[in-house]
Amino acid sequence: MGACVAGGLFRVYTCRKKTRIMRLSELPRPSPERLLKQAQAEESKRWGARLKIFLGYAPGVGKSYRMLDEARRRRERGEDVVVGAVQQKPSEELQALLRKLERIEPLETSSGQAMDLDAILRRAPQVCVIDPLAAENPPGSRNRYRWQDVQELMRNGVSVLTSVNLLHVVEYREKVQAITGKHTTEAIPKSFLLAADDIVIVDVPTDLCLWRLGEKLTPTGISNSRERELSELRELALLLTAEVVDAQLESYVHAHGIEPVFGTHERFLVCITPQCNAKTMIESGKRNKERFQGELFVVYVRRPQDTDKEKAALESYLESAYEAGATIEVIESNDPIEGITEFAHQNRITQIFIGHRSQENWRDWLFGDPVLRLIRGAEGIDVRVFPD
Repeated sequence: MGACVAGGLFRVYTCRKKTRIMRLSELPRPSPERLLKQAQAEESKRWGARLKIFLGYAPGVGKSYRMLDEARRRRERGEDVVVGAVQQKPSEELQALLRKLERIEPLETSSGQAMDLDAILRRAPQVCVIDPLAAENPPGSRNRYRWQDVQELMRNGVSVLTSVNLLHVVEYREKVQAITGKHTTEAIPKSFLLAADDIVIVDVPTDLCLWRLGEKLTPTGISNSRERELSELRELALLLTAEVVDAQLESYVHAHGIEPVFGTHERFLVCITPQCNAKTMIESGKRNKERFQGELFVVYVRRPQDTDKEKAALESYLESAYEAGATIEVIESNDPIEGITEFAHQNRITQIFIGHRSQENWRDWLFGDPVLRLIRGAEGIDVRVFPD
């Protein structure tokens, strides 16, 4: 049930009452990515296999070195470790680490090299190192993608250490390409990352990354531009890591029947009135949602005294909210601040956006200063005030 606003459905909340109107899509239902992660997690537990991914925001951060160095330490501790796939032209540092590890030689085909999956399964190690993860297998291989080889190894009880660059994550590929201009056809789905038991972001300062890539740092010129690119990529990688951690946390609390608390995702709530500068707040909410890979909600507390002009303004604002990809809510409450704070806590909101100006006398329908009341009621939630 719901009402159509600008082509979308919104829900109506009734404050302090047991009943509320809900749309069918609101009924608890895990996302496909969550279902995949839970299924793979259960499968991994059954066989005792674990997946650890080393994520780099750009070439040169040292993710392969970190991965192989961990493999070396594990071998020295007595774990049975083999290397199933390596970069075609490893650096001298990587070659030094590889000499300390057992390698399963790749298959040579007319279309190129491929990981010898059957040989690894016959060898049955505890841990297999695979680098890089996003490779596409030659035609005729059992699996089209290397990440599917990883899944098969784990189904057979083999834990995997692997690495990947941000550019190769499908859902981030366009953003990275827009920053760097680099294109690739090799990619893995984000759902694969969400299924990882551990994810390590290999984070080094951008100037060190540039030095490793052999670029000179100068006060002006291409290096400054590259440093800005790397800073943007680093931020995206940190956000992706936070998203994976949040997914792991939510999966854990649901699996163990724990009451969920605020996650690592940002959830933005824009509160609109007919008089506020709603479009500016919605645009800001949209930018923040995209930057932090979060969620955006836009709410309006229904007021019976709204004029036709005010209703038309609200319709325009709600249309902007729909275009911004927001979840639109209409709250029914005699006390708007109480209704907003209750909604915010129920939906684990992390930031609230409100408009305020002296000409807009909120005291006509509130008791006390609305901003101060909202800040007090939204304990633990950031409140951002937009002057009109």
